Amino acid sequence: MPSLFMRGTMLVGLAALLSGCVDPGRPAERSAGEADDCESSVVFRSGTGGYHTFRIPAVVMVPGDTPGTLVAFAEARRDTRADTGDVDVVTRRSTDGGCTWSPIQVVADSGRDTVGNPVPVVVPETGRLVLLTCGNAATATEEAILRGDHPLAAGRRVYVQHSDTAGRTWSSPTEITDQAKRQDWRWYATGPGHGLALTHGPHTGRLVIPANHSTAPPAGSTDTGTEPRYYGGHSLLSDDGGAGWRIGYVDDTPDGRVNVNETTAAQLPDGRVYFNARDQHGTTPVTRAHAYSGDGGLSLDAPFSPTEDVIAPIIEGSVLQTRQDRQTGPLLLSAPADPTARSHMTVRSSTDDGLSWSTGLRLTTDPAAYSDLVQVDRNTVGILYETGRSSAYDTITFTRLPLDRLR
Repeated sequence: MPSLFMRGTMLVGLAALLSGCVDPGRPAERSAGEADDCESSVVFRSGTGGYHTFRIPAVVMVPGDTPGTLVAFAEARRDTRADTGDVDVVTRRSTDGGCTWSPIQVVADSGRDTVGNPVPVVVPETGRLVLLTCGNAATATEEAILRGDHPLAAGRRVYVQHSDTAGRTWSSPTEITDQAKRQDWRWYATGPGHGLALTHGPHTGRLVIPANHSTAPPAGSTDTGTEPRYYGGHSLLSDDGGAGWRIGYVDDTPDGRVNVNETTAAQLPDGRVYFNARDQHGTTPVTRAHAYSGDGGLSLDAPFSPTEDVIAPIIEGSVLQTRQDRQTGPLLLSAPADPTARSHMTVRSSTDDGLSWSTGLRLTTDPAAYSDLVQVDRNTVGILYETGRSSAYDTITFTRLPLDRLR
């Protein structure tokens, strides 16, 4: 697998401008029927900028002049919609709260191979923006990696890079596979969605990155490793601002009850870390699971258990602990609300640290899939999510939501 390299601050060129993806002389493309106060804007539109499809959104707010800088990330899939192949990580920035966006910038590119699963996190003390990604050979599908058909060089590898300019310029990626991935793990994925920086409690300053992996079947088993029960979850921790990493909790008991997959995290007001995960075809009657950590993500207080009052398809979601006027706001969870299809994007709220959830605010009845939440300012939350009229993967759209509507 070719090594990852940076294109620095290079922008997608004239072809992207002519395609309608970027026009530096106009505000960002808006969704149909958008209000004058820029309630919604299209950040990435599939079929533009030289890419077939944009997927896997992530977004963070880098503090600065009010309202700070929003930095949005996505996988840019060049030739097809598939998870493998020529896939880059791209970004756009907004300095007006998500109303308009800068031209597309390529952040990580592995040639014809795959790099994706962007997980950004801001270091509170310095404002440094840290980005974790994963990569593999273009021909290495998830199913083949689950079977153990690819050696480490072609299988999943983990990288980190950073920006000290709110996403304008970036360091080259550094491989951290040896720190982040056990040798007996097969599949591996960071996030997706934003990472977590702990802001209070004994582990203040720690970076917590939710991730997932798969294990091999036991010796003598006729299983191939593609069975969902071999999926598991874990966390990555950094106590030095993203320079060094170690594995925190690991939850991968292959009993088939809860098969932890894509995971998201938030720090609760009492300092605990709340993890909410996609349950990949577990035997419980629901499709999401959650767990708590009282030691900053190093271990779990108890194994993942079903999030029983959240109806959703089997899919990634995002959680965010909000604040308003120096007071704790609700814990939010975004995910589609149709149990049988990727549609009806909904933002739910919890006032009891995730023990129970509201039915939520439905944003659309259109197809919708992956999402990520960010607090824009003290009164506004943003959601970056996949949606479209004909397919959930037509666009990645950013919508601003008044926090008062989400209580």
